Amino acid sequence: MAQIGIIGGSGLDNPDILENAHDVEVDTPFGVPNSTLRKGTISGKNVVLLARHGRCHTCPPTQVNYRANIAALKEVGCTAILATTAVGSLREEIDRGHLVILDQFIDFTKHRISTFHDRFPPHNPVHTPMAEPFDEGLRQRLIGSCKKLDITHHERGTVVTIEGPRFSTRAESNMFRLFGADVINMSIATEAALANEAGLPYAAVAMSTDYDCWKLDEAPVTWDDILRIFKENAEKVTSVLIDTIASI
Repeated sequence: MAQIGIIGGSGLDNPDILENAHDVEVDTPFGVPNSTLRKGTISGKNVVLLARHGRCHTCPPTQVNYRANIAALKEVGCTAILATTAVGSLREEIDRGHLVILDQFIDFTKHRISTFHDRFPPHNPVHTPMAEPFDEGLRQRLIGSCKKLDITHHERGTVVTIEGPRFSTRAESNMFRLFGADVINMSIATEAALANEAGLPYAAVAMSTDYDCWKLDEAPVTWDDILRIFKENAEKVTSVLIDTIASI
């Protein structure tokens, strides 16, 4: 039976959503993943949960071992990945607590390895197509679950991924808006690129927690603000994940 991987982002990595759960240690050619894998079931489907930043959120975004995380999920038999992430909104209409089913990314990171290939096989370079980085079938299932559960959501959105862990300057935030980005975070572009290269269908549901710092009539984002929105809205993301997995 196929297994579905869940990569849980900040505040959205609750292992309690799994039934018959148990931990699995996995090593990969790229090292160990950032958290022990948690295997179990949701609606009778086999699921593997991985906490992107570690279960105690100890790993900053640039130091996340994205290659090991994706490789570990593939090694245990996952055939698709659903990811969650907190994002800052770069658009007035994407308010706090809204969900965004991402369809494009802009990679603005500088220090990460976003490929499994340290070198190519002789005469066989590997260049992964990335025009549509998020699997459309999985995206439509996430959208369908949002509609079914009557959760406010946006069916498309471009995420710009920055290095972190600092937040943007106001000049950067305005630049990303001009680039056409709708939301901003510190993880998704790297993760999506590697999932595509590994041949794993990948989709992500983002929760808007703040307006970054471009909005002059709003206070700039703080970590405390993000945590508050997490607590108020994490159940939305969990419900969407559970309903989506049931439909796969």
